[in-house]
Amino acid sequence: MKIGDHGLREHAQLLAPLFGFIAAVWALRLVVYALGAPPVVLHVVSVTVAGRLSVLLAVVMIHRRRFGSYTNMVVAVFLLICWEEFLIIAAILFTNFTGVQNVYSASEFSGGESPWAHVLGHLTIGLGSGAIFGAAMGTVLLWMLRKADPQTGKAKVIGSRR
Repeated sequence: MKIGDHGLREHAQLLAPLFGFIAAVWALRLVVYALGAPPVVLHVVSVTVAGRLSVLLAVVMIHRRRFGSYTNMVVAVFLLICWEEFLIIAAILFTNFTGVQNVYSASEFSGGESPWAHVLGHLTIGLGSGAIFGAAMGTVLLWMLRKADPQTGKAKVIGSRR
């Protein structure tokens, strides 16, 4: 299946380091919670922030590598947000099935919802708003990068000769 000029496998290969980054922040947050860190630390170690940062980095990578167009950027955003939500949902379900508490099912971070309502929230609001906001943010950033220098992807330096 081709999206733009690239298949899903090519998108996954491009985004592999970003998938790893999101997973590392997810695991770090689990560890920090298990060590009893204060809530302010848990808010700093955020999978949502890591996902949004990954979206920004993906757009820069797509531009610098001339990977594709806005369509490819939207697919990249969707894949990153899906990965982010999958990891969070997996942690919520782990607690539901095993009874072992973790940060993703703690009442102060789940809004006091039941595990199923929390999962449904991530599948609808989390995935939907993350994809829409990420695609909008990515589109604007990619447009700005392409306007800065459509030839090489590098910002123009005022006064330089080309």
